[in-house]
Amino acid sequence: DQVIITDRGTMFGYQDMIVDFRGVPTMKQYAPVVLDVTHSLQQPNQASGVTGGRPALISTMARAGIAAGVDGLFMETHFDPSIAKSDGANMLPLDRLDQLLTQLTQLRETVNLINS
Repeated sequence: DQVIITDRGTMFGYQDMIVDFRGVPTMKQYAPVVLDVTHSLQQPNQASGVTGGRPALISTMARAGIAAGVDGLFMETHFDPSIAKSDGANMLPLDRLDQLLTQLTQLRETVNLINS
């Protein structure tokens, strides 16, 4: 009764995490689904030895997750991602969080209306 399934993306060997939103309805048959937005935008195994990321796509990935029906979102944030101890390359700057959450809440309300 206290299980949550988290989709964090899958790596197929080309230094990019991929989320397949087709799996959300299937996972939801078993438990609530949370999308780890920022982890799913990581670019592991970079030549530099440091994990990269695509933070410019955070809002896109979060909106896609809501549209696909995820029950929750996880996003790493930091006041200055460039000095974060880990995963800074794919973090959302803290000063952008409020605006994004407002937009995502509005989208979730719209999706709920469509699905009701």
